[in-house]
Amino acid sequence: MTAEETGTAIRTEGAGTAVRTREPAPVPPSTARGTLYLAAGVVLLALNLRPALVAVSPLADTVRADSGMSAAATSLLTALPLLCFGLLAPVAPRLGRRFGLERSLLGTMVLICVGTALRLADQVAALFAGTVVIGAGIAVANVLLPGLIKRDFPTRTGLMTGLYSMSLFGGAALAAGVTVPLRSATGLGWQATLACWGSLAVVALLVWLPQLRSRTRVPADAARQAAHPVRGLWRSPLAWQVTGYMGLQSLSYYAATAWLPTMLTDAGMSAGDAGWMLSFSSLLGIAGSFLAPVIAGRRLRPGHLATLGAVLCAAGLAGVLAAPVSGAYVWMTLLGLGQGAAISLALLFIVQRAPDTRHASQLSSMAQCFGYILAATGPAVLGAVHDASGTWTVPVVVLLVLLVPQVLTGLGAARDRHVSGEG
Repeated sequence: MTAEETGTAIRTEGAGTAVRTREPAPVPPSTARGTLYLAAGVVLLALNLRPALVAVSPLADTVRADSGMSAAATSLLTALPLLCFGLLAPVAPRLGRRFGLERSLLGTMVLICVGTALRLADQVAALFAGTVVIGAGIAVANVLLPGLIKRDFPTRTGLMTGLYSMSLFGGAALAAGVTVPLRSATGLGWQATLACWGSLAVVALLVWLPQLRSRTRVPADAARQAAHPVRGLWRSPLAWQVTGYMGLQSLSYYAATAWLPTMLTDAGMSAGDAGWMLSFSSLLGIAGSFLAPVIAGRRLRPGHLATLGAVLCAAGLAGVLAAPVSGAYVWMTLLGLGQGAAISLALLFIVQRAPDTRHASQLSSMAQCFGYILAATGPAVLGAVHDASGTWTVPVVVLLVLLVPQVLTGLGAARDRHVSGEG
């Protein structure tokens, strides 16, 4: 039985002395039903980490027309959450240590509910304030959920990471495909339509409430360690490889998502069909995000999966250049599967490369801080390259070139070892 399966971490002290410490483990559920309920809570939490933000995109034209905002201000609504993800990621481990994972994750759903309620106000300032509050809640949940999976599902990390990342893609696809039909069917204004996604957070909050009764049996030495952050992680080459893979796949995903509909419409596709292609790609991403971590280490090594994901993305992007309209379904299928596999592997690497929950939260914070800040620059840089070149060929080539370092960092992050850090 491995150290990961038993929850035992190896910590290095002094002149390379290996010290084994017991990972703080929650009291196991007395029945399989309790485990399933906890897993359902994780899935519902993850399902809330994209809809409230993605729902803005289909309503962007309506929001602009009604509020009088400029195109730049409207695009800021998309960039702000990514900046929140990156800038607030370092705060999340501190909250987890201070209040515990269960209470901190409950707080993230409260923030999402408050943020969606703020959007009901008929003011542009309230729209931006609500977006920041939602982004803050999601930023903390992004970081803490991998640590919770590491702690509570130590022998099922692949399956739970697959369900987690599948829920991320599923929530995004749901918001992208349902928001406009929901507004048309109900006759609601755009503010109320956006606020409707808060109901999903209310459901997650209610389902998660029983987890507050969870108590963790923590040995005295582990309790002292848990009160302090992991230090020295930024000096770990493996931690930087995990961070690099997270950042590069995020940049590729958000840059492609922001501009793919425009690329397709510029090639002659109708705006409605171009929007559907993006939703179709997200739907395929659900399959890729679930399958990759489940089969990692069983049928294919994680490094091979990271390479395969990049190859699928490369084939999809190259196809968009060669035959954007006639082969759109093929290219979106390849791109969706590749992007889904990449994000789930990035999350899996965070969980697997950490020896315990504390390292998992700290590594998650590091990877997502740099990763999402890098991702926030992607759409703007790609747009600037397009403006300078006057064509979509050069921006797509840039994305293709960036897949090379993505593969290299993925191969490094896939190595079966743990990051090093000091308590």
